[in-house]
Amino acid sequence: MFRLLKIAILLLACVPLLAQRPGGIDLDRIKRAIVFIYQAESGPNDLVIKCVSSGTLISADGLIVTNAHGVLPGRQCDGDQLIVSLNVDLTEQPIPKYRAEVFNADAGLDIAVLRITRELDGRLISRGGLPILPFVEVGDSNAVAIDDNLIVAGYPDFGNQPVAIARGTVTAFVSEPIGRGPSWFKTRAEIPGTMSGGGAYDSAGRLIGIPTNAPLGGLAATASCRYIADTNRDGLVNDSDTCVPTGEFVSTVRPISHAQSLIRGARHNLKVNIATALANAPAPLHPPKVSRLFFAPSAADGTPSTVVGSLPNNTKSLFLFFDYDNMTAETVYELRVTRDGIPDTTFSLPPVRWSGRESGLWYIGSREQAWANGAYEFTLLINGTSVGSNRIVVGGAAERRPQFSDIVFGTLDQSGALVGNGSILPLGDIASARFLFANMPAGAPWSAIWYFGGAEVARSTDNWSDANHGAKVIKVAPDGGLQPGQYRLELYIGGALSATSDFIVAGQPAGPLPEIFTNIRHTSVDSPLAARAAPSSTSFPSAIQGLYALFDWRQIAPGTPWTLRWLVDDQAFYQATLPWLTVDSGRDLTVWIDQPPDGSYMLQLLVNNLKLAEEEVAIGIGQLPIDRLSQSEGTILSGKVIDATTRIGIPSVTIVLVSEDYAASEFLWREDQIFALATSDRNGDFQFARPLAFDTYYSIVIEADGYIPLAADEFDFSADEPYADIEIAMVPG
Repeated sequence: MFRLLKIAILLLACVPLLAQRPGGIDLDRIKRAIVFIYQAESGPNDLVIKCVSSGTLISADGLIVTNAHGVLPGRQCDGDQLIVSLNVDLTEQPIPKYRAEVFNADAGLDIAVLRITRELDGRLISRGGLPILPFVEVGDSNAVAIDDNLIVAGYPDFGNQPVAIARGTVTAFVSEPIGRGPSWFKTRAEIPGTMSGGGAYDSAGRLIGIPTNAPLGGLAATASCRYIADTNRDGLVNDSDTCVPTGEFVSTVRPISHAQSLIRGARHNLKVNIATALANAPAPLHPPKVSRLFFAPSAADGTPSTVVGSLPNNTKSLFLFFDYDNMTAETVYELRVTRDGIPDTTFSLPPVRWSGRESGLWYIGSREQAWANGAYEFTLLINGTSVGSNRIVVGGAAERRPQFSDIVFGTLDQSGALVGNGSILPLGDIASARFLFANMPAGAPWSAIWYFGGAEVARSTDNWSDANHGAKVIKVAPDGGLQPGQYRLELYIGGALSATSDFIVAGQPAGPLPEIFTNIRHTSVDSPLAARAAPSSTSFPSAIQGLYALFDWRQIAPGTPWTLRWLVDDQAFYQATLPWLTVDSGRDLTVWIDQPPDGSYMLQLLVNNLKLAEEEVAIGIGQLPIDRLSQSEGTILSGKVIDATTRIGIPSVTIVLVSEDYAASEFLWREDQIFALATSDRNGDFQFARPLAFDTYYSIVIEADGYIPLAADEFDFSADEPYADIEIAMVPG
């Protein structure tokens, strides 16, 4: 349903003529929000382009979400400037307008949030000094289903063509041990490599993902790249110049849910600083490698349920597990899957950036999707080179084969029952594990092998003497007791791996969860050093210079993965899983936020996704201010300005919507009076980037050289009508 635009008070003879919009997605709005990004290196006289990507404006004040690999400095993209080109005319190439900076980024997830900060010539833009820009609404990627329609927007070339639209469907989900929901959407839409970083939209036109690839650059001869500039200054553009990587066609989309904390932090200008004791680990000295490839029918919290060599008809869940080492966020990995020797694009993963840590246990697969019967070959590639493969057969009747499954760890209480959280144990003398068993024949040979830090610490081998089905508890008592660090248990039946799981030992006994992080407190000072001696509090006034959080820790081994999460008003704006990089026990580890806005803040510390400690603090009124520039619900107002005599569109007309607090006659071109502003293109068409709030009155002011100025009051937009189009006739004067 489209609304009729009502003008209650008419000033200076402005008579809008109404025109209805076509139904469906507002593609023009999506296109206006797509930007083209050049990462460039500053040269003596000009900029040298290093990498290119598309991006999407998600707020009217210049926030852009895109891929990290095209904007963060790295081996391939070693530039120091980000140039943002915007749509001026949807039928033409974008025009370089601004410079941007990376506000938040997760290199592993390959997501970055940029903020426009400077004019193209380098002049700093004050906060609030940027014209209101077109943007799109961020949707809910967790609501996406297989076969849903997908629209992808981005630039198909090196910024010399208009923004393009690719259509397709969601063909598959790919799961990895990161976050909640799918790690990737797969699509067969034809998406050129330069559209990586752009936007993927659902049927309502909401941003639900970021199309993503990972150019291999000089790491592989088959990588896509283009020579577009004379980088060596020899007067020629050829293969002696620097090649700008683009990657192959994009078939993977990173769900926008993985970017939500980055986006939230950027919207509220919240950037977390971490003490140098937790600085990034040095790059690994050896090349990446993978080992111990095996299959499991399901995964929970990064752990396989059981190990299988085949699966029956109607299989809908399958995961390849493997150990990995020496990985970085710049590592490019790929999974190629064949079924009966034929490539299976549904379950393959094209080259993408590595999302995990430097070393550990990983999985890739899918759940709730049908796997056709056949012999599957899974091949892993790292930086374009095959590093491991394994086969599994799907089909036939379910077998009643002996198996172990579902290992959990804990300690035994006085009654012999296993207690604990399943994956983290405190320091002690004995670790216990409970696992399920099924179809176990009497006398079957089985083994249990325990590892600490990758080295075997205990082994037992026996013939099965328990029942056919049930649960069993076993234990290990290493010489010298349990030391802080990472442990593993492998269970074998007849020499074949049947179940495996990892656990962490850290902290002191303190109930179901060990006590690792203690004494969280908050203070407000001007430096990390001063924070250690400052008094703590649970509330602070508005406009503090910094919010500091300090905590103590005990018995956590270097290299142990842990998670720092910070929330504001119950929504995470920062979450990072890091290796522990300082001594195993200490005090006053410090993290902080500069100039935080009013709000209710919560610091949480986790290991293995288990929350071990948290503390809350309030600033000012204890609630975030409303970010009006990120408003996404309301009426999208667009239209055309024409000459009243010739009926020809008028370019470069400024149309101002005045805040509901002012009438048109009170407008003095002050920033606080402007709710939204638009300029007509060469055909006279315009659209406001910022939605107009429902059931709210606005005034309008229109000025154009050579025409009589127009003004009107009381535009009323109803909640059930999301679009409005007007035609405005200007009288020459």
